[in-house]
Amino acid sequence: MADDLLHLIEDVPAEAFSRDAAPWTIAIIDDNAAVHEGTRFALYDYTLNGRPLRFVSAFSAREGRALFREEPDIAVVLLDVVMESDNAGLELVDYIRKELRNETVRIVLRTGQPGQAPERRIVLDYDINDYKAKTELTADKLFTTLTAALRSYQQLRNLTDTRRGLERIIGAAADLFGRTSAPLLSQSTLEQLGEILGARSADGILVLRKGEDTTVLAATGCYSGSEGLALSSVPEPVRARLLSLLDGMSHELNSIPLGIRIGTVAGVDAALSLDIGRELTEVERKLVELFASRLPVAFDNVLLHEALQDANARLEERVIERTAELTAANERLGAQRAMLRRANAFKDEVLGKVAHDLKNPLGVILGRAEILSDLLDEAPVSVVSLREQLAHIRSTTRKLTGMVDELIVDAMNDAIDITIRREPLDLAALAAEVVSANTPLAERKGQTIHLESDSDIVLEGDQERLREAIDNLVGNAVKYSPLGAAIIVRVDLDQEEVVCSVIDQGPGLCPEDIGRVFGRFQRLSAKPTGGESSTGLGLSIVKRIAELHGGRATAVSNGPGLGSVFSLRLPANQGEG
Repeated sequence: MADDLLHLIEDVPAEAFSRDAAPWTIAIIDDNAAVHEGTRFALYDYTLNGRPLRFVSAFSAREGRALFREEPDIAVVLLDVVMESDNAGLELVDYIRKELRNETVRIVLRTGQPGQAPERRIVLDYDINDYKAKTELTADKLFTTLTAALRSYQQLRNLTDTRRGLERIIGAAADLFGRTSAPLLSQSTLEQLGEILGARSADGILVLRKGEDTTVLAATGCYSGSEGLALSSVPEPVRARLLSLLDGMSHELNSIPLGIRIGTVAGVDAALSLDIGRELTEVERKLVELFASRLPVAFDNVLLHEALQDANARLEERVIERTAELTAANERLGAQRAMLRRANAFKDEVLGKVAHDLKNPLGVILGRAEILSDLLDEAPVSVVSLREQLAHIRSTTRKLTGMVDELIVDAMNDAIDITIRREPLDLAALAAEVVSANTPLAERKGQTIHLESDSDIVLEGDQERLREAIDNLVGNAVKYSPLGAAIIVRVDLDQEEVVCSVIDQGPGLCPEDIGRVFGRFQRLSAKPTGGESSTGLGLSIVKRIAELHGGRATAVSNGPGLGSVFSLRLPANQGEG
């Protein structure tokens, strides 16, 4: 009969209960089997706060040590003092408190030999919660003692859980506020919340809503891999739950899964769902509320940090753009300064030219005019003398006019904003016109000018400018070639260039002359063979016109006394068509 009764009150495994009604675990450690049976019988129908009892047994202090290592959640231990030794139970107390550092389990000493374990000394020397003689532990006394111990255990457990939870929240806060991006912060939020609730592998998901876009920022458990996807990819009913949280104003902590809403000052809303497989306890709810109250600040911090990074990036781009603009402006200013320096240098050269080269012809004209005045005062007036002086004045005036024309032309070519009119033209025909115009000058010196050209050499250019360049080359050849010399003007194609060359039999060029022959106001060692004047501007004008057309001017000579070849080289692809 006794065996049947004991079978009826046999312990029920903890797994048979729901987590909401998890049984209190009571350890009976006594070397007397009857004590185990009597205790179970007296308390078989005991419940506290809707939670029944679950008994675990050990029959020696050695078994008790193993029991505590296997059962970390023992609420109360009913411990015998005298077992395999007189102090076996007391030694187990020290093991529980000092080695295992278990301060929450309530220890009730039960002894059948009070004299061997005096109550006052035991209470003072050992961390126990109650001391009872087995003879005084009636069913009612056992009920009262156990109830007081369980309530004390529950309070201590709540305090311990709260303390541990606060420690985790403090640690989590340090981790959260150390994050610098929303995805990292979101992932850390789910992980830290699971840690606080003792559910590291819980199924969690956190979404962020910006404007009309809602995106998964972090996920754990079964939702892993959905990071970066739209909320529409999240299965029901979790999607509906998250939308409800985003549109609501409060958390949902009394349901499975729990839900937290995160509203930020930046106007960005976030929500998370975390399934730990059970409802939260009252202590856990308070801890989660405390943890959730810190999340808006953490998310605002990250969002502001990201906004600051974006602003810095835009600022850096703007600085780069402005730097490039300023650099370009500086380059333009540098180019303008260079052009102004050239203009000033040209002005100085012109003033020098006016002061030197133009002053002499003017002096000649003034002197001849004075002579004319004196001749008119004589009687009779000599017509032959008058005509001779007028001829001198006329000749000097022509030279002066030519020099002024050259200065004007050079000033035009040196202008910064000079433009070229491009139109199709036949360079050979243009060279023929120049040759025809210079032939009378050449014939006065007994010279001949011969034109050699290919047919149909057409390019695009400014006809008047190119006529001026060719005229300068031909005019120089006439000016510096000896009397009776032959001058050849050749127009042909040389690979991708149209070339107009003037070949003379003049004094030639030394290497030093070739390097500076196209410079402005350059006076070389050669002198005009017919007494003609020279400003040193003609070849610089040719060079300027060639460059305006995208071409170049060149000079070649085999040395002094061997003549020269001056060429105007223009891009052939300017023409045809």
